[in-house]
Amino acid sequence: MKALFIGGTGTISQAVSALAVEKGIELYLFNRGKSSRFAPEEAEIIEGNIRNFENAKSKLEKYDFDVVVDFVAYEPGHIENDIKLFKNKVDQYIFISSASAYQKPQTDYLINESTPLANPYWEYSQKKIACEERLMKEYRKNAFPVTIVRPSHTYSKNKIPASLNSSKSWSLIDRMRRGKKILVHGDGSSLWTMTHNSDFAAAFVGLLGNMQAVGHAFQITSDESLNWNQIYNTIAKAAGVKAELIHVSSEKIAQYDEKYMGSLLGDKAVSVVFDNSKIKRFVPEFKAATYFAEGIRKSIEWFDNNPEFKEIDEEWNQLMDKIIKENE
Repeated sequence: MKALFIGGTGTISQAVSALAVEKGIELYLFNRGKSSRFAPEEAEIIEGNIRNFENAKSKLEKYDFDVVVDFVAYEPGHIENDIKLFKNKVDQYIFISSASAYQKPQTDYLINESTPLANPYWEYSQKKIACEERLMKEYRKNAFPVTIVRPSHTYSKNKIPASLNSSKSWSLIDRMRRGKKILVHGDGSSLWTMTHNSDFAAAFVGLLGNMQAVGHAFQITSDESLNWNQIYNTIAKAAGVKAELIHVSSEKIAQYDEKYMGSLLGDKAVSVVFDNSKIKRFVPEFKAATYFAEGIRKSIEWFDNNPEFKEIDEEWNQLMDKIIKENE
Protein backbone atom coordinates (compact mmCIF):
# COMPACT_ATOMS: atom_id res chain seq x y z
CA MET A 1 0.00 0.00 0.00
CA LYS A 2 1.22 3.49 -0.85
CA ALA A 3 0.10 6.23 1.53
CA LEU A 4 0.55 9.98 1.52
CA PHE A 5 0.39 11.82 4.84
CA ILE A 6 -0.07 15.57 4.62
CA GLY A 7 1.85 16.61 7.71
CA GLY A 8 3.08 13.44 9.35
CA THR A 9 5.31 14.68 12.16
CA GLY A 10 2.86 16.24 14.64
CA THR A 11 1.68 14.91 18.01
CA ILE A 12 -0.75 12.44 16.47
CA SER A 13 0.84 11.80 13.10
CA GLN A 14 4.38 11.03 14.26
CA ALA A 15 3.17 7.81 15.93
CA VAL A 16 0.95 6.92 12.96
CA SER A 17 3.88 7.43 10.58
CA ALA A 18 6.18 5.24 12.65
CA LEU A 19 3.65 2.41 12.88
CA ALA A 20 2.70 2.66 9.21
CA VAL A 21 6.26 2.01 8.02
CA GLU A 22 6.61 -0.74 10.65
CA LYS A 23 3.57 -2.41 9.05
CA GLY A 24 5.22 -2.27 5.64
CA ILE A 25 3.28 0.66 4.20
CA GLU A 26 5.18 2.65 1.56
CA LEU A 27 4.90 6.08 3.18
CA TYR A 28 5.32 9.57 1.76
CA LEU A 29 5.11 12.73 3.88
CA PHE A 30 4.09 15.99 2.23
CA ASN A 31 5.17 18.98 4.29
CA ARG A 32 7.56 21.91 4.30
CA GLY A 33 10.48 19.74 5.36
CA LYS A 34 10.27 20.76 9.00
CA SER A 35 10.30 18.59 12.14
CA SER A 36 12.22 15.85 10.32
CA ARG A 37 13.43 14.64 13.72
CA PHE A 38 10.03 13.00 14.20
CA ALA A 39 9.72 11.52 10.70
CA PRO A 40 10.64 7.84 10.22
CA GLU A 41 13.75 7.27 8.10
CA GLU A 42 11.82 4.93 5.82
CA ALA A 43 9.38 7.66 4.75
CA GLU A 44 10.04 9.77 1.65
CA ILE A 45 9.66 13.50 2.29
CA ILE A 46 8.01 15.54 -0.46
CA GLU A 47 8.64 19.20 0.28
CA GLY A 48 5.86 21.54 -0.72
CA ASN A 49 3.11 23.86 0.46
CA ILE A 50 -0.31 22.20 0.73
CA ARG A 51 -1.88 25.65 1.19
CA ASN A 52 -0.76 26.60 -2.34
CA PHE A 53 -2.85 24.53 -4.76
CA GLU A 54 -0.59 24.96 -7.79
CA ASN A 55 2.53 24.17 -5.77
CA ALA A 56 0.94 21.06 -4.26
CA LYS A 57 -0.39 19.90 -7.63
CA SER A 58 3.01 20.21 -9.31
CA LYS A 59 4.82 18.47 -6.46
CA LEU A 60 2.40 15.53 -6.36
CA GLU A 61 1.48 15.03 -10.02
CA LYS A 62 4.08 12.31 -10.68
CA TYR A 63 2.91 10.18 -7.72
CA ASP A 64 0.07 7.71 -7.28
CA PHE A 65 -1.29 6.81 -3.84
CA ASP A 66 -3.80 4.32 -2.50
CA VAL A 67 -4.55 6.37 0.61
CA VAL A 68 -4.18 10.04 1.46
CA VAL A 69 -4.43 11.35 5.04
CA ASP A 70 -4.67 15.07 5.75
CA PHE A 71 -3.52 15.72 9.32
CA VAL A 72 -3.42 19.51 8.99
CA ALA A 73 -6.60 20.67 7.20
CA TYR A 74 -8.90 22.61 9.52
CA GLU A 75 -11.14 24.82 7.39
CA PRO A 76 -13.37 24.28 4.32
CA GLY A 77 -10.96 25.99 1.91
CA HIS A 78 -8.32 23.38 2.72
CA ILE A 79 -10.85 20.66 1.95
CA GLU A 80 -11.77 22.18 -1.40
CA ASN A 81 -8.12 22.03 -2.42
CA ASP A 82 -7.84 18.41 -1.29
CA ILE A 83 -10.93 17.38 -3.24
CA LYS A 84 -9.50 18.97 -6.38
CA LEU A 85 -6.10 17.35 -5.79
CA PHE A 86 -7.28 13.82 -5.03
CA LYS A 87 -10.72 13.33 -6.63
CA ASN A 88 -10.73 10.13 -8.73
CA LYS A 89 -7.06 9.59 -7.82
CA VAL A 90 -7.15 7.69 -4.51
CA ASP A 91 -9.11 4.80 -3.03
CA GLN A 92 -9.42 6.42 0.39
CA TYR A 93 -9.04 9.94 1.77
CA ILE A 94 -8.90 10.31 5.55
CA PHE A 95 -9.69 13.61 7.23
CA ILE A 96 -8.56 14.27 10.80
CA SER A 97 -11.40 16.08 12.50
CA SER A 98 -11.79 16.59 16.27
CA ALA A 99 -13.90 15.21 19.09
CA SER A 100 -14.35 18.83 20.18
CA ALA A 101 -16.88 19.06 17.34
CA TYR A 102 -19.38 17.06 19.38
CA GLN A 103 -22.43 18.78 20.86
CA LYS A 104 -21.79 21.51 23.44
CA PRO A 105 -23.47 21.81 25.87
CA GLN A 106 -23.88 18.05 25.97
CA THR A 107 -27.13 16.23 26.57
CA ASP A 108 -25.36 12.98 27.51
CA TYR A 109 -21.96 12.36 29.08
CA LEU A 110 -21.39 9.26 26.89
CA ILE A 111 -20.06 10.22 23.46
CA ASN A 112 -20.17 8.12 20.31
CA GLU A 113 -20.21 8.81 16.58
CA SER A 114 -23.97 9.44 16.56
CA THR A 115 -23.64 12.33 19.03
CA PRO A 116 -24.65 15.54 17.18
CA LEU A 117 -21.96 17.92 15.98
CA ALA A 118 -22.50 21.44 17.34
CA ASN A 119 -20.06 23.66 19.23
CA PRO A 120 -21.04 27.33 19.59
CA TYR A 121 -18.02 28.09 21.80
CA TRP A 122 -15.05 27.26 19.58
CA GLU A 123 -14.40 28.46 16.02
CA TYR A 124 -11.85 25.68 15.53
CA SER A 125 -14.53 23.05 16.15
CA GLN A 126 -17.03 24.87 13.94
CA LYS A 127 -14.52 24.79 11.07
CA LYS A 128 -13.90 21.08 11.60
CA ILE A 129 -17.68 20.49 11.44
CA ALA A 130 -17.88 22.48 8.20
CA CYS A 131 -15.05 20.36 6.76
CA GLU A 132 -16.86 17.16 7.68
CA GLU A 133 -20.09 18.39 6.11
CA ARG A 134 -18.34 19.35 2.87
CA LEU A 135 -16.61 15.98 2.62
CA MET A 136 -19.76 14.00 3.32
CA LYS A 137 -21.61 16.02 0.68
CA GLU A 138 -18.89 15.11 -1.81
CA TYR A 139 -19.09 11.48 -0.74
CA ARG A 140 -22.87 11.31 -1.21
CA LYS A 141 -22.93 13.24 -4.47
CA ASN A 142 -19.72 12.11 -6.19
CA ALA A 143 -18.52 9.05 -4.22
CA PHE A 144 -15.44 10.84 -2.88
CA PRO A 145 -13.95 8.07 -0.70
CA VAL A 146 -13.73 9.88 2.63
CA THR A 147 -13.20 8.44 6.09
CA ILE A 148 -13.44 10.85 9.04
CA VAL A 149 -11.47 10.37 12.27
CA ARG A 150 -12.12 12.35 15.45
CA PRO A 151 -9.28 12.30 17.99
CA SER A 152 -9.71 13.80 21.42
CA HIS A 153 -6.92 14.88 23.78
CA THR A 154 -3.89 13.02 22.40
CA TYR A 155 -0.35 13.37 23.75
CA SER A 156 3.12 12.08 22.93
CA LYS A 157 6.63 11.75 24.29
CA ASN A 158 7.25 15.41 23.43
CA LYS A 159 3.85 16.79 24.44
CA ILE A 160 2.66 17.27 28.04
CA PRO A 161 -1.16 17.27 28.07
CA ALA A 162 -3.32 19.35 30.41
CA SER A 163 -6.39 21.55 30.30
CA LEU A 164 -4.26 24.60 31.08
CA ASN A 165 -0.79 24.55 29.60
CA SER A 166 1.29 26.46 27.08
CA SER A 167 2.15 25.27 23.58
CA LYS A 168 5.62 25.07 25.11
CA SER A 169 4.31 22.18 27.11
CA TRP A 170 7.29 21.70 29.44
CA SER A 171 6.10 24.93 31.11
CA LEU A 172 3.65 22.99 33.30
CA ILE A 173 6.30 20.56 34.58
CA ASP A 174 8.73 23.41 35.21
CA ARG A 175 6.04 25.19 37.18
CA MET A 176 5.33 22.09 39.26
CA ARG A 177 9.00 21.44 39.97
CA ARG A 178 9.48 25.04 41.10
CA GLY A 179 6.68 24.59 43.64
CA LYS A 180 4.33 27.06 41.93
CA LYS A 181 0.58 26.73 42.41
CA ILE A 182 -1.23 24.90 39.61
CA LEU A 183 -4.47 26.21 38.16
CA VAL A 184 -7.26 23.69 37.52
CA HIS A 185 -10.58 24.58 35.91
CA GLY A 186 -13.78 23.99 37.88
CA ASP A 187 -13.55 21.81 40.96
CA GLY A 188 -11.44 19.24 39.16
CA SER A 189 -14.07 16.51 39.43
CA SER A 190 -15.21 16.33 35.77
CA LEU A 191 -14.06 13.30 33.79
CA TRP A 192 -11.68 13.41 30.85
CA THR A 193 -9.75 11.04 28.61
CA MET A 194 -6.06 11.28 27.73
CA THR A 195 -4.93 9.17 24.76
CA HIS A 196 -1.32 8.26 24.06
CA ASN A 197 -0.42 8.72 20.41
CA SER A 198 0.81 5.13 20.15
CA ASP A 199 -2.68 3.91 21.09
CA PHE A 200 -4.27 6.25 18.57
CA ALA A 201 -1.90 4.93 15.91
CA ALA A 202 -2.77 1.30 16.66
CA ALA A 203 -6.41 1.95 15.77
CA PHE A 204 -5.77 4.43 12.98
CA VAL A 205 -3.41 2.26 10.95
CA GLY A 206 -6.13 -0.39 10.94
CA LEU A 207 -8.30 2.03 8.96
CA LEU A 208 -5.71 2.62 6.23
CA GLY A 209 -6.90 0.87 3.10
CA ASN A 210 -9.98 -0.44 4.92
CA MET A 211 -12.64 0.05 2.25
CA GLN A 212 -15.42 -0.76 4.71
CA ALA A 213 -14.48 2.45 6.55
CA VAL A 214 -15.25 4.71 3.56
CA GLY A 215 -18.24 6.94 4.29
CA HIS A 216 -17.87 6.47 8.05
CA ALA A 217 -16.71 8.63 10.95
CA PHE A 218 -14.73 7.21 13.87
CA GLN A 219 -13.57 8.50 17.22
CA ILE A 220 -10.33 7.06 18.58
CA THR A 221 -9.49 7.52 22.26
CA SER A 222 -8.32 5.62 25.29
CA ASP A 223 -10.94 3.85 27.42
CA GLU A 224 -9.46 5.26 30.63
CA SER A 225 -11.47 8.06 32.27
CA LEU A 226 -9.87 10.23 34.97
CA ASN A 227 -11.02 13.41 36.65
CA TRP A 228 -8.89 16.52 36.32
CA ASN A 229 -7.63 16.39 39.90
CA GLN A 230 -6.38 12.87 39.20
CA ILE A 231 -4.80 13.99 35.94
CA TYR A 232 -2.87 16.88 37.47
CA ASN A 233 -1.79 14.82 40.48
CA THR A 234 -0.65 12.03 38.19
CA ILE A 235 1.43 14.51 36.18
CA ALA A 236 2.96 15.88 39.38
CA LYS A 237 3.80 12.40 40.67
CA ALA A 238 5.51 11.55 37.38
CA ALA A 239 7.49 14.79 37.73
CA GLY A 240 8.57 13.73 41.23
CA VAL A 241 6.68 16.43 43.15
CA LYS A 242 3.39 17.09 44.89
CA ALA A 243 1.27 19.80 43.29
CA GLU A 244 -0.82 22.42 45.06
CA LEU A 245 -3.98 22.67 42.98
CA ILE A 246 -5.99 25.91 42.86
CA HIS A 247 -9.52 25.67 41.46
CA VAL A 248 -11.19 28.45 39.49
CA SER A 249 -14.36 28.17 37.39
CA SER A 250 -13.96 27.72 33.65
CA GLU A 251 -16.18 30.75 33.01
CA LYS A 252 -13.92 32.96 35.10
CA ILE A 253 -10.73 31.63 33.50
CA ALA A 254 -12.19 32.37 30.06
CA GLN A 255 -12.59 36.01 31.06
CA TYR A 256 -8.80 36.33 31.22
CA ASP A 257 -8.09 34.87 27.78
CA GLU A 258 -10.68 34.24 25.07
CA LYS A 259 -8.87 31.13 23.82
CA TYR A 260 -10.18 29.36 26.93
CA MET A 261 -13.74 30.03 25.81
CA GLY A 262 -13.15 27.33 23.21
CA SER A 263 -10.69 24.97 24.85
CA LEU A 264 -12.52 24.92 28.20
CA LEU A 265 -16.19 25.79 27.68
CA GLY A 266 -16.12 24.27 24.20
CA ASP A 267 -14.22 21.14 25.16
CA LYS A 268 -12.84 20.30 28.61
CA ALA A 269 -15.19 21.87 31.14
CA VAL A 270 -17.69 19.01 31.40
CA SER A 271 -17.44 15.27 31.92
CA VAL A 272 -16.91 13.20 28.80
CA VAL A 273 -16.66 9.44 28.41
CA PHE A 274 -16.02 8.02 24.95
CA ASP A 275 -17.67 4.86 23.64
CA ASN A 276 -15.10 3.31 21.28
CA SER A 277 -17.26 0.37 20.21
CA LYS A 278 -17.33 1.41 16.56
CA ILE A 279 -13.58 1.62 15.96
CA LYS A 280 -13.21 -1.75 17.71
CA ARG A 281 -15.72 -3.30 15.32
CA PHE A 282 -13.79 -2.07 12.29
CA VAL A 283 -10.33 -2.70 13.80
CA PRO A 284 -10.91 -5.73 16.07
CA GLU A 285 -7.28 -5.97 17.15
CA PHE A 286 -7.31 -2.45 18.65
CA LYS A 287 -6.92 -2.11 22.40
CA ALA A 288 -5.63 1.02 24.12
CA ALA A 289 -2.65 -0.22 26.10
CA THR A 290 -1.10 2.87 27.71
CA TYR A 291 -2.50 4.05 31.04
CA PHE A 292 -1.98 7.76 31.62
CA ALA A 293 0.32 7.25 34.62
CA GLU A 294 2.74 5.30 32.44
CA GLY A 295 2.42 7.49 29.37
CA ILE A 296 3.06 10.76 31.20
CA ARG A 297 6.01 9.23 33.05
CA LYS A 298 7.59 8.39 29.69
CA SER A 299 6.91 11.89 28.37
CA ILE A 300 8.62 13.57 31.32
CA GLU A 301 11.50 11.11 31.07
CA TRP A 302 11.91 12.02 27.37
CA PHE A 303 12.13 15.73 28.18
CA ASP A 304 14.62 15.07 30.97
CA ASN A 305 16.76 13.17 28.46
CA ASN A 306 16.35 15.89 25.82
CA PRO A 307 16.75 19.15 27.79
CA GLU A 308 17.05 21.24 24.61
CA PHE A 309 13.26 20.83 24.24
CA LYS A 310 12.49 22.21 27.72
CA GLU A 311 11.15 25.55 26.53
CA ILE A 312 9.40 27.75 29.11
CA ASP A 313 6.57 30.17 28.33
CA GLU A 314 6.95 33.01 30.82
CA GLU A 315 3.94 34.89 29.46
CA TRP A 316 1.76 31.84 30.22
CA ASN A 317 3.33 31.59 33.67
CA GLN A 318 2.45 35.20 34.39
CA LEU A 319 -1.14 34.62 33.30
CA MET A 320 -1.44 31.59 35.61
CA ASP A 321 -0.03 33.64 38.48
CA LYS A 322 -2.47 36.47 37.78
CA ILE A 323 -5.56 34.23 37.66
CA ILE A 324 -4.54 32.37 40.82
CA LYS A 325 -3.71 35.56 42.76
CA GLU A 326 -7.02 37.22 41.86
CA ASN A 327 -9.19 34.18 42.62
CA GLU A 328 -7.72 32.42 45.66
